[in-house]
Amino acid sequence: MSHRAIFAVGVCLLTVGCARSSAIRTAQNEAIISTTAAPVCGDEGALKVAEKQAAIETIKAGYDRYIIIGQQGQDTTHLVQMPGSYSTTGTASFSGNTGFYQANTVYQPGPMFVAGHHHQNLAVHMFKEGELGSQNALSAKQTLGPKWADIVKDGVITCAS
Repeated sequence: MSHRAIFAVGVCLLTVGCARSSAIRTAQNEAIISTTAAPVCGDEGALKVAEKQAAIETIKAGYDRYIIIGQQGQDTTHLVQMPGSYSTTGTASFSGNTGFYQANTVYQPGPMFVAGHHHQNLAVHMFKEGELGSQNALSAKQTLGPKWADIVKDGVITCAS
């Protein structure tokens, strides 16, 4: 990973967070997860955050397992270049009634930065353990890992993990 990427991830982690998710219940056992992630996360990072949010919502709703039944993503990231500056240096010489001026102008481009976000929407169907169809569903606790209770309580704000 380049120094710029490491710096960007560090800055992202120190700020409010790289990603945020929300959930809308569409039925007792279904929800739509909407995730927005910073450019440094990439599409894959945004999708991982959405997947974790699906697991969180499954547990919060009193279910154990889930299946992703729909997905939609959008990448609105783009490069923006700030205005640059011009620097002109010159020399003038005179000999009698004639003069000579020589100038050199250099353009220094402005800094570039990435704007926009990565968006992911997941539609999930939730199951209780042993319910018909749950044998093919993902375990919400396994998706979140051994610290699942803390993740459910605190939520997911970064795509780094």
